Amino acid sequence: MDDTPPPQVWPTLRASDARALIRFLVDVVGFEETVVYAEGDEVSHAQLSWPLGGGVMLGSARDDGMGLPGSTSCYVVVEDADALFERIRSSGATVITEPHTTDYGSRDFAIRDPEGNHWSFGTYRGEPRSG
Repeated sequence: MDDTPPPQVWPTLRASDARALIRFLVDVVGFEETVVYAEGDEVSHAQLSWPLGGGVMLGSARDDGMGLPGSTSCYVVVEDADALFERIRSSGATVITEPHTTDYGSRDFAIRDPEGNHWSFGTYRGEPRSG
């Protein structure tokens, strides 16, 4: 049996204060810190894993054409959107959209992280692939 994990998509973010963004995403949102390669405040690469699979990669802002800090939008699949929302809101995070049920049955909410990135969370796992 092959133990290789299935391919996944990993959004990549740049941050003015990568260490602070890592702390927010781990301590407030619930990502797991998998690895951080850094020297002082300069983070060259970090991988934060989401408990249900996938995750994000991030690093300190640099002039490499990979996007400006605060310019990313991500959707994260969650089991219990209301419980996560309460935890995030109690931390003082900026709420964009309160929890609500969409017309396709997902329970969603949205926040901004300290860098200005837009994070949507919901129970929608996407439609099954055909074939």
